[in-house]
Amino acid sequence: MTTTNEHMPPVSGAAGAAGIAARDTVAPRQRRRFSADLSALGEPALWGFGGALALGIIMIAVFLAVVLYNGATTFWPKPIDRVELTDGSVIAGTERRGTIFRPQLGSLDDATRAEVEANDGFAYRTLYQTANFDLYGDDFQWVADFEVENITQPEDFYYFERQTWGVFIGRIAGMTIDGQEMEYDPAVFRREQAAARDRFREIRRLERREIGGINYLIERERLAQRRAVIRQGEEEAADDIAASQARLAELQAEFEELQARVNEIRARDRNFTVVLEEVGGRQITPEISQIVRFFPANTIGFFDKLGIYISRWWEFVSAEPREANTQGGVMPALFGTVAMTLLMVVFVAPFGVITALYLREYAKQGRVTSIVRISVNNLAGVPSIVYGVFGLGFFAYAMGGTIDQLFYPEALPNPTFGKGGILWASLTLALLTVPVVIVATEEALAAVPRSMREGSLACGASKWQTIRYVVLPKALPGIMTGMILAMARGAGEVAPLMLVGVVKLAPALPIDGFAPFIHLDRSFMHLGFHIFDVGFQSRNSEAGKPMVFVTTLLLLALIVVMNATAIIIRNRLKRKYATGQF
Repeated sequence: MTTTNEHMPPVSGAAGAAGIAARDTVAPRQRRRFSADLSALGEPALWGFGGALALGIIMIAVFLAVVLYNGATTFWPKPIDRVELTDGSVIAGTERRGTIFRPQLGSLDDATRAEVEANDGFAYRTLYQTANFDLYGDDFQWVADFEVENITQPEDFYYFERQTWGVFIGRIAGMTIDGQEMEYDPAVFRREQAAARDRFREIRRLERREIGGINYLIERERLAQRRAVIRQGEEEAADDIAASQARLAELQAEFEELQARVNEIRARDRNFTVVLEEVGGRQITPEISQIVRFFPANTIGFFDKLGIYISRWWEFVSAEPREANTQGGVMPALFGTVAMTLLMVVFVAPFGVITALYLREYAKQGRVTSIVRISVNNLAGVPSIVYGVFGLGFFAYAMGGTIDQLFYPEALPNPTFGKGGILWASLTLALLTVPVVIVATEEALAAVPRSMREGSLACGASKWQTIRYVVLPKALPGIMTGMILAMARGAGEVAPLMLVGVVKLAPALPIDGFAPFIHLDRSFMHLGFHIFDVGFQSRNSEAGKPMVFVTTLLLLALIVVMNATAIIIRNRLKRKYATGQF
């Protein structure tokens, strides 16, 4: 950049031309020097790093905002619209979402075509959840704005959540209470629906706990007979088999008694039905016990909606899934995710820490140790599905098959441990995350000052005593950092679990009241696989989309809670060994 002084006399001729040329030569030099100074200070790189950080934060914030909004609003009750179409048909449903689309102009009348062409060939349409899958064969219907004649919100329309067949939208045309047909009475129906749900839960309790327990004991007696025959032979085991048969007869009598109670409750349930009528006049007559929840969507107030919202969330975290996992709860998947993650931590912590201790404190630093470290770092980059294949082949088929032959021969050919289960899934994920723990632990051990080791040894402590009382306490916060990273990755992995134990539906939890109480051989549900199943394998992906968002929100919240707990423990350990207070 050149400057001029108005008080200086003008310069002309050769001297003036030389001065101008000099100024034009100096200016680029100054610009180059200024650019070099910025590069030396790292300003361009700083701007790039800051921009990349800001972009990453924005992307994460947008993702979390989308998940939070869609997940948090999923269970809020929506009004029911009665939509009259221009072709004379009528639909009823709750508005789900809208979008702009390009309709086929050839199928439109002249007035509608002119309106669409005035909007550059685009129109707006709305997706309605019409429900009533048992009547319509579909749950949703798109309606374009130019197809709508009139929209109303009738006060007598109800939103029914059913045990099977999903949601029903329509009116209550009548009901049968204890075998007596009568007109719909809201107070009576609400009372009888609560009593019917109690009967339904009693049936589930009898089938799952009482009858399920007897079936478990019957199967155990059957396996005990086979075990006796395998070990002793048929003649020597005759007395044991006879005693087992007597116990089986007692169990069978208890089973028939409980089954009679279940049949009695079901027979009573058939006397309590309700007539539901859809917007077109077609009717169904389900048992009242099949109505999970119902409400007049167009007349309830804010606090009623809030109560429904809270009850749906409670059902979501405490109940089992229903209707192909697109409705109900995710309690088995939530329990399976937590149990598998905790088991993984139990397995990965000792192996990772011990390996890192040996590599850092005991192993001779040389080419072999360097190769081991490189191999560990490379293992962290192996695709997770490869670990799943290894877990299925080594843990399930090799180790599990051997365990079955040695300890459970009476159950063969049905495998006990020779298949996917929560034990093999936890070990597979431990193998997947152990490189993270090893690297983090090594870095934490390396950060402990050498002077502390030398001071401990100078005071007469052995090497192990130095590691146990000096090195490990100082390195614990760093080790906890590795555990946090391992938990975060393990809780979100899905691909290897699809091969070593996770299933679409497993209502039986790995923990129950029968010895050995913790059944590590059982398959389990997982929130990550639940998201994949509902979003991509359900009969209607649109029906499962709300459950995808709300399950994603729950999985993120679970990971945050587990990580926050580990971070709090890490910080307390850091304060303890920094100040001597806990």
